[in-house]
Amino acid sequence: MMEHEKATNFETLRHIMLVRNLLDNIIVELLKRAEGHDQSKLEEPELSTFAEYTSKLAQCTFGSDEYTQFIAEMKPALDHHYAANRHHPEHFRDEVDAASGQSPVDRMNLVDLIEMLCDWKASTMRHRDGDIMKSIAVSRERFLLSDQVVNILKNTVSILEE
Repeated sequence: MMEHEKATNFETLRHIMLVRNLLDNIIVELLKRAEGHDQSKLEEPELSTFAEYTSKLAQCTFGSDEYTQFIAEMKPALDHHYAANRHHPEHFRDEVDAASGQSPVDRMNLVDLIEMLCDWKASTMRHRDGDIMKSIAVSRERFLLSDQVVNILKNTVSILEE
C-alpha cells in the first residue's frame, strides 16, 4: 500500500469514527428524551387536568371544535406543560413574534422535532380516528410549518410505523 493510500485510509477511518461519535451524541440525547418524556404530567398542576381530559381527548377528533374546546379548558395545565417540555411548538410561542409569520418550530432543534413527531404519532394512536398524516396537515396550519418541515415529518412517519 502506498503512503497516500495509507493517509487516505487513516483520514477515512477518522471521519467514520467522528461521525459515529457525533451520532452517539444524538442517540444519548434521544435516550434522555425518551426517559424524561412528559414527566411533568405526573405532577400538579398537570396531573389532575390530564387525568380528567385524556379520555375526553381520545374520544374526539384532533383539530375539531370539541378538541379545541377541551384544549381551552386545559389551558393552565397546558401552559405549564408546554413551558416544561421543549418538544412542543408552544414552548417557543413567547419567543416568536406572532405578527412575523415565523413558525415556533423554527426555534426547535432536530431532536425536538423527532420527539415532537413521536409524540404526535403516539397521540394519534390514542384517538379512535387518529391519523398521523392528518395530524401533520392540521399542525401545518396551526404552527405555520414550512413545506420542508412537513416533508421531513412525512418522510419520517414510515420509520415510526415499521
